[in-house]
Amino acid sequence: MKSLKQMLTLGLVLMFTLVLAACTSDSDVEPESEDGAAEGTPAGGQDLVISEMSDIVSMDPHGNNDVPSSNVRYNLYNGLTVLNENMEVEPGLATEWEPVDDTTWSFTLRDDVTFHDGTPFNAEAVVANLNRVLDPAMASPRMFLYEMITDVEAVDEYTVEITTEYPFAPLLAHLAHDGGGMISKDVIDADYQQALDAAGEDMTAEEYYELRDSGEAEEVQDAISSDLGQYVTENPVGTGAFKLQERTPGEQVVLERNDDYFGEVATLDTVTFKVVPETASRIAEIEAGTSHVAGAVESSNADRIANGADTELDETESMSLSYIGYNTEKEPLNDPKVRQAISYAIDREEIINGVYDGVGIPANGPLAPGVFGYDENVEGISYDLDRAKELMAEAGYEDGFDVSILTNDSPERVNTAIYLQESLQDIGINLEVQQMEWGAYLEETAAGNHDMFILGWSTVTGDADYGTYPLFHSSMHGDPGNRSFLSDDKVDELLEAGRRETDEEARLQIYSELQEQLVEAAPMAYIHHQNYLTGLNSNVKGFWVDAQGIYHVDQVTIEE
Repeated sequence: MKSLKQMLTLGLVLMFTLVLAACTSDSDVEPESEDGAAEGTPAGGQDLVISEMSDIVSMDPHGNNDVPSSNVRYNLYNGLTVLNENMEVEPGLATEWEPVDDTTWSFTLRDDVTFHDGTPFNAEAVVANLNRVLDPAMASPRMFLYEMITDVEAVDEYTVEITTEYPFAPLLAHLAHDGGGMISKDVIDADYQQALDAAGEDMTAEEYYELRDSGEAEEVQDAISSDLGQYVTENPVGTGAFKLQERTPGEQVVLERNDDYFGEVATLDTVTFKVVPETASRIAEIEAGTSHVAGAVESSNADRIANGADTELDETESMSLSYIGYNTEKEPLNDPKVRQAISYAIDREEIINGVYDGVGIPANGPLAPGVFGYDENVEGISYDLDRAKELMAEAGYEDGFDVSILTNDSPERVNTAIYLQESLQDIGINLEVQQMEWGAYLEETAAGNHDMFILGWSTVTGDADYGTYPLFHSSMHGDPGNRSFLSDDKVDELLEAGRRETDEEARLQIYSELQEQLVEAAPMAYIHHQNYLTGLNSNVKGFWVDAQGIYHVDQVTIEE
């Protein structure tokens, strides 16, 4: 077989089925001078500019799960808890908590917090937020984080009790998730009212809440579902260290410092998340100072940034997974033998070395080392071309078949698709590669309009429940995470058992069995656990990226 580097070069020339966005090699883009800096993105000062490959999808923390959006929202909203650098739970908007019984937790809230709109953060706001993310009308892809919650009660102004259907070990970590970001209750009320008015429903938001609580709101929920969330997206009011200044879809989001922040007030005046799709342009910008941070840096550019006169490379080990997913509802990918065959035909080491320049470690399953529930003894599917051919023959496809794969505009994912297009020919598979813009890509894969796809997942809670339940449970099809559309009774049974078990050793055994079952089900080919690579202008101090891939900018300074 040709080397992967040769394959990628040839693939770029020969792959007429791939519609590529405008991309430029690093050698084609020179650093811009300061005179060429875009308006509103000055070099120096306390205005941080972050160039990102993709635009955000939503400003609503209950809305979606993509990392570009989460990076913006992390600065706008706070949760009841937070995870520190060691993935340990610490106080956030809640100062302390204690179990009342096996299924009830009592949270004491901060009494010195206001939302960006000046309204108070209190127990009523917590009730409104958790009820919203659980509302079927919201159809939140993040509902799985809190679907075990049966009641949220405001005991007094600054005390909340959360009751779950069963003891749920990772609850405190789930409350730290971006999906638990607290939105102003006034904004939530306005969001519901706007959706009710648009649907022609003659009732107030408060009247809707009463109907919802009585369990008689199904028809209204169906009517308002398509409009719910629009007001929050346009008015993202949280308690975070920054608040929204402006957003230009497809171009940038600008945040400004929240001087009334309850914690240590940020040094930066503004943070701009600017959309710069081409990697070379992002790097050129941090070299020139037009931008201060370049996100989503490919490993092939790491040396350039690390050795640059005015740039530095931030490399963070992650709890993330990169994978190739199969739509298990479509022929011939509905046959587990076919899925296993493709997985056996993929040389992960070659992808890691050829596409990612050796950055990251091979993945044997969905969980990265360091995630609770990871079992190093589970033997995953590794490269074995003979076994792949055997399985293709057993499935009745010894002559192969035609299939397509979707990818977004990440150069590394594009290169992985090119590799697959070439390598799967060895087992008779003709692979058509289709590339899409990030937002459209997420919509298509959530709707199941794909055969195969390339994506990633970050286990942001550090617990196997988050690293497996949304990806594989049959109730999570589509947007929540199960874009493979896997429906496997045994997998479901183990996922539900892992959620309900409170004994740590018993949970570990359940997740070990689950990882073995996923080898057989083969809903995806696990590629690697990557490191996050981020480029920085050397003037930036105090910036860091956590294991979830989230940027921390609240204590960043920019030296002149």
